[in-house]
Amino acid sequence: MPETDLDLLIAAAQEAGKIASGYFKDDPQTWEKDGGAGPVTEADLAVDAMLRTELMASRPDYAWLSEETEDTPERLDADTVFIVDPIDGTRAFIEGSRTWSHSLAIARAGVVTAAVVYLPMRDKLYAAAQGQGATLNGAPIRVSENALDGATMLANKWNMNAEYWRAEVPPVERHFRSSIAYRMALIAEGKFDAMLTLRDSWEWDIAAGDLLIREAMGEVTDRRNTPLRFNNPHPQTKGVLAANGPLHAALHDALA
Repeated sequence: MPETDLDLLIAAAQEAGKIASGYFKDDPQTWEKDGGAGPVTEADLAVDAMLRTELMASRPDYAWLSEETEDTPERLDADTVFIVDPIDGTRAFIEGSRTWSHSLAIARAGVVTAAVVYLPMRDKLYAAAQGQGATLNGAPIRVSENALDGATMLANKWNMNAEYWRAEVPPVERHFRSSIAYRMALIAEGKFDAMLTLRDSWEWDIAAGDLLIREAMGEVTDRRNTPLRFNNPHPQTKGVLAANGPLHAALHDALA
């Protein structure tokens, strides 16, 4: 059994990558979830089943929250919980893009303490443990130090509509990646300066990225500037804003 929670998540993410890669570009069976919740593939379900079996066997006293497992209230009584998105960016996976990821986190008393975001098709494994910094393929990473003017921001196009900003849309260069977990990892890596989503965000999409950015010396809050907490009864947050401290403050001040 891996010695630490982070070791456990890394090993599980790598095994998930092997499973998902076997379905990638091989016309996996696909369904649409109820309520317009998006697609799911047989790869998502296979990865979810493996992760739940292996992770819960190693930490039987931890609870479980996953996008592809029916939620139950028992997790709310647990101090520690796995928060997992078996494949974040399922649409990208179906379309043959390489920007999907596995997002695995452990939260204790609402705070993420270990996290991995793994992109097997890009050979990028982001990892962090509380108080130990964040890494990409074992090398330390840190958020950028860029200011607002000319900053690069990962966001959906509609987030830049004038109605969401106090006076004018900030002078940022907008980019996009389909996997929210990957977007947050790219902020931690310093490849982009900020990440914003104004929509309510599922915990399994953002839990791992939250710790990656914080351990890379960045700041992460919801759109109301409240620090993120996890294992909520309804597992969503009020959006996400992430950047280095001064840029985060400038963007929050600019939001309507």
